Amino acid sequence: MARPTIGIALGGGAARGWAHIGVLKALIEAGLEPDIVAGTSIGAVAGACYVTDKLATLEDFACGLTRRRVFGFLDFNFAGSGLITGQRLSSRLENHLQDFHIERLERRFVAVATELGTGHEVWLNKGSLVNALRASFALPGIFRPVQINGRWLIDGALVNPIPVSVCRALGARIVIAVNLGGDLFGKGSVIHDQEAFAEIPQPPEDSELVGSNGRAAVHLLHRQIFGRGNGAPGMSSVMMDAINITQDRIARSRLAGDPPDITITPKTGGIGLFDFHRAAEAIELGAAATARHIDDLKFAIEALAA
Repeated sequence: MARPTIGIALGGGAARGWAHIGVLKALIEAGLEPDIVAGTSIGAVAGACYVTDKLATLEDFACGLTRRRVFGFLDFNFAGSGLITGQRLSSRLENHLQDFHIERLERRFVAVATELGTGHEVWLNKGSLVNALRASFALPGIFRPVQINGRWLIDGALVNPIPVSVCRALGARIVIAVNLGGDLFGKGSVIHDQEAFAEIPQPPEDSELVGSNGRAAVHLLHRQIFGRGNGAPGMSSVMMDAINITQDRIARSRLAGDPPDITITPKTGGIGLFDFHRAAEAIELGAAATARHIDDLKFAIEALAA
């Protein structure tokens, strides 16, 4: 009897997305490789490396990241439509994936993006794999939008954070959803009777650039992007948290309306959205979360194959 088609929907979540590597590795080790992959944002990147047999390469890259190396990949662009051009990351992707076209892959793959202006959900299932990934992880305000076939595209998490619907549309009998925000308990609640009073923030002590070697400028830029040590959010932190809140609300709604058969929820809530240097920890959490669902997945496969 033929095994029912397995689809996996890999959600967005910035640095927490390294957990997808652990999820996919655990499924492969159990002999339960997905046949259909739909990914959003970093989920699209992990899914693309899986369908091109580059998952080990992605893991080596992720585990080799340090705080300094992460900052080195940020090619800042203050004159365009995104804080980061993304060219350095794109060049890294092109080194490994430039020869791949989505329609020629052995496994079905879709990267989800959002069209600016219309808000259309765009399924990228043909053409350059690298271009599709660049569009899918183009966080608004962080990365500049990507133009494909006359459409300006940004991060797909704004419309379909965990693309279960894509897997269903492509014919998956069993759909696994990987939700990277499912363990953030208490998020999205209502705070009653909050007094509208706030302390007046004090100006930063070292807001002026000091020095001629550029180190002071780099330090100030780093703080503006990632925030101060006293807990005040940086520019990118504000944008990322806003996107994360929106993504969480949309994901809850879409998963309720089109529930997957299996939901894997790595406990990545303690990993910050910019903690890309914590890949080993995230991968381990992804593998551990998947191990808890292997028996359920095997049972579902047997039930549908009967």
